[in-house]
Order: sequence, then structure tokens, then C-alpha cells
Amino acid sequence: MDTSGTRLPGVTALATAGALLLTCLIGPAASASAVAGEPPAPQRRPAASSASTAPSVTGSANVVPVQATGPVDKRFNLVFLGDGYTAAETGKFRADVDRHLNVLWSIEPFASYRSYVNVWAVEAPSAESGVDCDPSLDAPRRDTPLDMGFWGGCNAGSVQRLLTVDSGAATALADLVEGTSSANRQIVALANSDTYGGAGGTYATASGGNALSSLITPHEIGHSLGRLQDEYDYYARGVPGGAYEGGEPASVHHTLLSEREMREQRAKWWRWLGEPSESGGTIGRYEGGLYSTKGVWRPSRHSLMKTLGYAFDQVEREVMVGAISGKVNLVQGHTPNSGPIGADRTVWVETLHPVGGELDVAWRLDGRPLRSADGARTIDLRRLALGRGTHTLTATVTDPTPFVRDPAVRGSSALTRTVSWTVDTAVRTEHTPVAAAFTGHTATAAPVGADAVVYADTTHPSDGTYAVRWSLDGRPLVRPGNDRDLDLGSLRLRPGTHVLTARIPGSGAVLRWTVDAVPAAGAHELSEPLRTVRRPGRPVEYVYDGPFTMRLTARDDRAGTVVSQFRVDGDGWYTYYGWPTDADAPFRFSPQGTVIDDLVYGKLGTPRAVPWDDATPDYGTHTVERRTIDAAGNVSGATRFLVTLLPPAAGR
Repeated sequence: MDTSGTRLPGVTALATAGALLLTCLIGPAASASAVAGEPPAPQRRPAASSASTAPSVTGSANVVPVQATGPVDKRFNLVFLGDGYTAAETGKFRADVDRHLNVLWSIEPFASYRSYVNVWAVEAPSAESGVDCDPSLDAPRRDTPLDMGFWGGCNAGSVQRLLTVDSGAATALADLVEGTSSANRQIVALANSDTYGGAGGTYATASGGNALSSLITPHEIGHSLGRLQDEYDYYARGVPGGAYEGGEPASVHHTLLSEREMREQRAKWWRWLGEPSESGGTIGRYEGGLYSTKGVWRPSRHSLMKTLGYAFDQVEREVMVGAISGKVNLVQGHTPNSGPIGADRTVWVETLHPVGGELDVAWRLDGRPLRSADGARTIDLRRLALGRGTHTLTATVTDPTPFVRDPAVRGSSALTRTVSWTVDTAVRTEHTPVAAAFTGHTATAAPVGADAVVYADTTHPSDGTYAVRWSLDGRPLVRPGNDRDLDLGSLRLRPGTHVLTARIPGSGAVLRWTVDAVPAAGAHELSEPLRTVRRPGRPVEYVYDGPFTMRLTARDDRAGTVVSQFRVDGDGWYTYYGWPTDADAPFRFSPQGTVIDDLVYGKLGTPRAVPWDDATPDYGTHTVERRTIDAAGNVSGATRFLVTLLPPAAGR
């Protein structure tokens, strides 16, 4: 919190940030190993089995719960493994996990649905620090549990950034998290390295100490969980992909249709056309994708599935909401319904609790809506004056998120669940005393953000309801309907630190949270300009006649990594990571951008991602904005400044 801003070894099938499409097309049993659009890399040796690897790898391993939001079998589980971290470097591994996680939580829909995810860190100390062939093929081989290595596992025919892992060892370590399996988890192996690199698929990898590599994780979860496809217009870096020759793609974010055809056919992303894209620009039709330069179109100029650093656009975000929600059940528990129940009792449902918004609960009796119970998680059948005989009671739980517009997605089991009971007035309920207690709640150990939804669930007696009473800084808050969730964003909290309390009246059950209602403070440092212009009522203007650098920093008096972002001329927010070749170096802007490893970074004005994109300099004045996102999820207001880029002759 700060006082500025506003709230707001066996190398197995590695389908990576550029080649996971192969896995999606030919099935999970197939092998594809690449990174950032490279062809599959040769295998180092047959994949090691978990049985042969487990004893030596798991003996000294330690499982650390980083974020526990619920039972393992009722959550999606993200399992981080560390390689090349010695016992003395355990703190560094935990810090790297924290940085990767906070980058993930800064991106929607992970930000809103982080409460659906358990996070685990498996610490397996290495005999030596570092990983193989880092940064070059002649670098030492290291003795590490996961045998991670750059160059596709020290293969001269591969590329430096392909960071591989022993799949058998990774599986053995991940299996230490009881209850997880390939069906409900994503493995991310972090290498103790500052060199950019990674890979993806079932065993995603990334460099723990490289800020740009932390963006690989959300991209790869887009592949493995959301089945999103790459929007690259190349397969091998530096080589344009050519023309797309297939039929209409199965990918939800690629098409051959025109905007008019999408609207007429109500196909693909027609519901989002014309909307400002969350990743920059406008949702429309942009040529290139699926490793082809021409003949196929995507929804946005750039997004996380095309360029690391940007957000998912709305089309991809909608898919990811369905995918994340599909790994869990909106209904976490309910009054037993295996047989008829009496009309002399209360009936309850317990739901999930997204950080980004409350779920809706609608009750019906014999098909008729019970409007007075809308939103409530418990109803008292004794107050309904039921006629003699049997009746049907239903509770439908729905996620009303604005991230979803497709009725098919909204109506799917991922976002809508219904529980039904047969109520028989002849049945008599045997009421057993149930003590008042909280059974589940938002974690109290760390501060919650000013826009978070906080929840508290209770025990469920059959002859009554335990109400939850909320107060903020000692002042009672009225919660009609659903008293299990409290949307802090609706309170428009003043900046500062607040104390939120939940109580069960008549009992000693109390929960307290610290609410951090001030985002982290950010700052920027630019290289020396030709001149600085200050005018009343306008942001400060910096004038350059060539390349310049920008360093973003952030500070917070709360624990946790702070993510800094910037955007140019209102384009999409871009996560700051330093510079691709050096996380400690500032970001470099230039008239045409800088080519690094056949990708282009830092073109001022209209972005340029690959060498064949338009390199025409955008001379003139540009607006640069920056903001921060802290560990509690607070987003600062944007700070603006102007940069004027002069043609070379004009600067003389």
C-alpha cells in the first residue's frame, strides 16, 4: 500500500509458446516440442518413468501450499516446481514463484477467478545452482533433480530459449501434491536462471529469474486449459508463415469470414465486433494467425496469444472463463437430495466465490420463481406454506460475469448449475444441533484489495440459518439476500487501510481482514531528452530525436510482487519486464523497434511484432501511460506523460 494513485532425461512432449497447436490437433498422446514457433526439438533420451525417477527426486522434496482456496479435488491446481535452486536458494525460488503468480493474477480472467485455483510449490533442492547449457552450449551441465536445460536440453540443433524438463521427474514431484493429476492441474517448472526461455504444454517451463519469462505461464495455460491457438503469423521465427490453405478453422479466435459474414451467420466473435479490445485497438478482423501470414484472421491486432506482454482480448477471455470454470463446480455443497426432504426445515446451497463478482442463486418451487429468496444461499421451507403432498424445489447457480456473452457458454455446466429436491410434506425432519462456525472464507493472512469480493460460509443447521453480519471499521453493513459475499468494490472505499469483520450473531465466531485500499506507487525514469517541455494543464513532454529508454519501478508497503504496466497512445496495457535480454535494463523505444531473436520490441507508435511488420517511424507526439497492480489486486490510476519523436534532421 502507498499513498499515491487511485483504486481501481526424458524430454517429453512439450507443446510450447508457438507449437501447442500440434498437440491440440493430433491429440494429447502426441509429441510436439518447441518454443515460440520453432519446429520440434530432438529428444535427449527416452522419457524417464515416474517409477524409476521418484525415489531419487522426491526424497528431499517439500510441498508448500502457496494459495489454498479449497479442496484439491474441487479446484484447478497450479503446481510450481523448482530446478537448479540449492537448499540455500529456497527463498529465491519462493520469490520467483511469487513474481510469476502476481503476473498471472494481473491478467483477466485469472484476476477474477484466482479463488478457483490452488497453488502449490514443490521444493526439491539441487546439488548445484543453475541449469544445463545456460546461456550457451559450452556452459556446464548441472546436477539438478529435473535436469532442466536450455537449447532443447543442450542440443546444438535447437535454440537457446527452448527450456526442457525431465517429464518423469516433473510428474513424480507434482504427484507429491496429493489429489492432483493431469485432469486437474498444470505443472510449471521454474529454472534458476535469468536467461529468457521456456516451453509449454503439460509441463510448462520458464526461467524463474527472467521477468519476460513470467509471461509464458498465462500464455501456456491459454493453450493447455483453454485450447486457445497461437496467433503468430510464423512458425519458425524470422520466416513469414505464408498463406493459410485450410478451411474455416475450428479455433474460436481465427476465421476466414468477413465481419459482415460473422454478423449475418452469428458466427465466431460477432458479439464482440466493434468493442474496444482489452488488448488494444478494436475487436475486428486482423490478418495473420495459426502460423500463417495471410488468408486467416484474428480478432485483435495483438493479444497474449500473439505477443507476450498484452492481455487476453475479449474473445480469448470468454473462452478462458469457461475453461477455468469448467474445472470446478459452482455448487460446492448443498442439502442432501438423494431422497425426499420435509417441508419443516431449511434448505441450503454453498457456492464458489469469484474474487471478481458474486454468483447468482435463483430458487423455484414447482417451477415458480421464489423472488423473495433471490440471491439467498438458504431458504426456510416453513415460511412457504406448502400445500400437502410433494413439490419440486430447485436452486440454480449462475455466474453473471460480463466476460461472457455467448448463451451457450453461459448455459453450460461451467457457468450454470442446478440442484433439485423433492419436498414431501409428510416427511418429518430429525433436527440435530449444529454449532455455529465458519466453514470456509477468504484468506485472512494477507490483505484483500479494495475491489475484491470477500466471502464467509457457515455451518448449516436444518432448523434455521446462521446469518453473517458484516462491518467495516466498526460500522455495520447491510447485506440483503446473499450475506455470504461482500463486494468491497460496491462500497467505494476511501484510500487507506480498513478492517473488515464478519460475525455470526449469538456466537463467538469472528473473522477479520485487513483491506488495502491504496495501490502501489509507481515511477518512471527516462533517458536524457533533447529537451523537456512543461505547459500548464498538460502532461510533461520529453523530446527525442532517436531511441530512448524508460525504466518503471514500483514500491508498496505490503508484501508481494508489484506488476508495472504501460501503454502508448491508448493501446493495450503492456506488462513491463525490463528488456528481453536483460531484466535489469530499461525498456528501449526506437523509431523502428529493435530486432531481438527475430522478434521486434519497442517501436514507438504503431506496434511492430515481427521484422516484416510495417517499420515506418511514427514521428510526432505520443502519450505514454503507466500504472501498477499490487499483490492485493489494486490497480493504480494511470500516470501520463508525452514523448515527441523528431525526425533525425529536425533534432539537429
